[in-house]
Amino acid sequence: MKTYRDLMVWQKSMILVTEIYQATKLFPSEELYGLTSQIRRCAVSLPSNLAEGYGRNSTQDYIRFLRIACGTLYELQTQLEISTNLHYLNKPIFEELYEKTREIERMLNSLINKVAG
Repeated sequence: MKTYRDLMVWQKSMILVTEIYQATKLFPSEELYGLTSQIRRCAVSLPSNLAEGYGRNSTQDYIRFLRIACGTLYELQTQLEISTNLHYLNKPIFEELYEKTREIERMLNSLINKVAG
């Protein structure tokens, strides 16, 4: 692996960012600086933390950033569920996005275990 861009989890996170932006386009305008912004920031933070951690010179720093990405992912899952409860997201879109976050979660946990040795 030459760069963080080679990580499948980073690639899937980048796709998720685009899908999150598309899904939140239809949220109410009064949520622009609330839930919409929070969800988008979480989504962007995922691949960003993967990249930043990869660029660190220490295995412990890398693991720390992977764990931060995991925490952010849990925030995102929660915010997607809140959006569904508020009827901003329909159930099929929620389920599709949630399953993608679960796949990324499994990949992150696997990567953490691999790096931690």
